[in-house]
This record gives sequence, structure tokens and C-alpha cells, in this order.
Amino acid sequence: MSTTGTKGAIELLAKDLNAQGGVYCPSAKADMKLWSGHPRVYLDVAGRGEAKCPYCGTVYKLKEGEHFGAGH
Repeated sequence: MSTTGTKGAIELLAKDLNAQGGVYCPSAKADMKLWSGHPRVYLDVAGRGEAKCPYCGTVYKLKEGEHFGAGH
């Protein structure tokens, strides 16, 4: 996982997602202190390849070439 050139955007590997294909924000992956952030919100990253937190605007996205789940 690494930050991208866009401020607030976090690149994720498929293994960074939970079993449902998402992440929670605030997130340690985004180097946020959980105690000082906003309410915890679930973001579905796998559905579109990225998701934006409605509270802080942080964008979480799958790194190019990463795929979540089984494909046929």
C-alpha cells in the first residue's frame, strides 16, 4: 500500500481489503489516528475499484492491476 500523487488518495492491494472487498475510514492504512478522526464508515472499494470517504474525502483505490475476488 502506498499513497498516490493525488493528495488523500490511498492505493491498496487486494489483500488490504476485508472479506467483503472494503475498508473502514478512518484507517491506519491512510496513516490516520483512529481516536482523532471522524465516525467509522465502511467503504466498498472492490465494487468500483475505488471509494471516497464522505467525511474526510480520502480516496481509497485498488492499485492498477490488482483484482479482488475470484474471477472466471
